[in-house]
Amino acid sequence: MKKGEQKGINQTKKRGKRLSILGIWKDKDSFQYGLKLGGFKTKSYLEIIDWQANKAEENFIKTGQLTVIVLDNYAVHKSQEVKKNLEKWRNKGLEFFGISAYSPEVNLIEPEWHQLKNHEIAGRMFEDEYDLAGGSHRRNRVKESKESLCL
Repeated sequence: MKKGEQKGINQTKKRGKRLSILGIWKDKDSFQYGLKLGGFKTKSYLEIIDWQANKAEENFIKTGQLTVIVLDNYAVHKSQEVKKNLEKWRNKGLEFFGISAYSPEVNLIEPEWHQLKNHEIAGRMFEDEYDLAGGSHRRNRVKESKESLCL
């Protein structure tokens, strides 16, 4: 490089597919998530909640405590297929709490998303969607290791 010449970072021209993350966060304990290339639709959302319902059932048997998932107003959360499964999930010890529209401040996972998007992956380049999904950018800020389900 010659004196006075500007340094540059070469980027690939390829733009990857959208990687969607559905997160389940337990304050100061665990961060579990489902990953999906493209967006979450009802079928993939049901798979994630079935996974969580099985974990909730194990927890309920061990501790007698219910697991509560806070839901925002994403359309998938209110689909007919989801409504058909609510009783099955409740019987496993999984309950749901819906928050009102335009109130992300009451959803305790929002600061986690902010940290992830604006501080941990912002400005970083990833080889492809799989590199991003690999989670090497996530610092371990929880006691137990993170679990994930890739769809």
